[in-house]
Amino acid sequence: MKFNVFAEMAYVIRSQSTILYNVHASDSGNQHVISESFSVEPPLEAVELFSAGIENRFVRVCIAEPGKMSIKYVAEVENSYVQIDLISDAEISVEGLDASILPYLYPSRYCQSDKLYRFAQHNFGSIKGSYAKATAVTIWIFTNVKYTGRFTTSSTSAYDTVTELVGVCRDFAHLGIALCRALSIPARYFTAYAINLKPGDIHACFEAYLFGEWVLFDPTFLVPLNGMVKIGTGRDAADASVATMFGDMNFTAMKVDCQVADPDFQPLPAGCLVNAMMTYS
Repeated sequence: MKFNVFAEMAYVIRSQSTILYNVHASDSGNQHVISESFSVEPPLEAVELFSAGIENRFVRVCIAEPGKMSIKYVAEVENSYVQIDLISDAEISVEGLDASILPYLYPSRYCQSDKLYRFAQHNFGSIKGSYAKATAVTIWIFTNVKYTGRFTTSSTSAYDTVTELVGVCRDFAHLGIALCRALSIPARYFTAYAINLKPGDIHACFEAYLFGEWVLFDPTFLVPLNGMVKIGTGRDAADASVATMFGDMNFTAMKVDCQVADPDFQPLPAGCLVNAMMTYS
């Protein structure tokens, strides 16, 4: 499947500043970047940063003088997914997990799985099978949490969301991650360009580590599961922020778009798959 993605962000800069961007499409696993460009206006140096063991592609932009600044990212990306037959009654064994997966079982800044342990066990603990548990978590969030952006902020956590039962995709993802971890299922935050979002935005959902694969779940049910272009992953939004700003500045505007460039594209169901698992990794 081929996609064309676009992101543009604008700022007013008041002092010497630095911004770390995570808007580049991932170029690993089942996803390949065919072409891309990243530009800054006025022209400034953009340095791509590489870190061992991290797939996310960060770019650092340093701004020396106050004024207006904007960035633009355009890419053509090809990706594919793998559907795996459901193993309904299999449970994840923590003792068999690789050391690289274990951090995705721990509580994190926005995903306080320790505080949600009793809630998760009461609502989902009796369900047989880790995949069935993760699916039930996804459906519960979609059914019980109202999708709205008027009541949450960048500091809203999974515990806040399960208490207030409102949020946006970021909050839905954090809650899904926290509940999965409370059920001993490794889970991580996933950001993507996504089709059909109105207005266009960077989308967030989560992946659960099941049977040796990172499997995608989207509690918002807003996007076909195969209608995304992966940007990055992390323990929560703190690890996969679209833009991390250092300095005195105001974010003023953003435009994001994702279009299918494959005439044979067939959308899969949104949210989660009842009889199969799916992975982009």
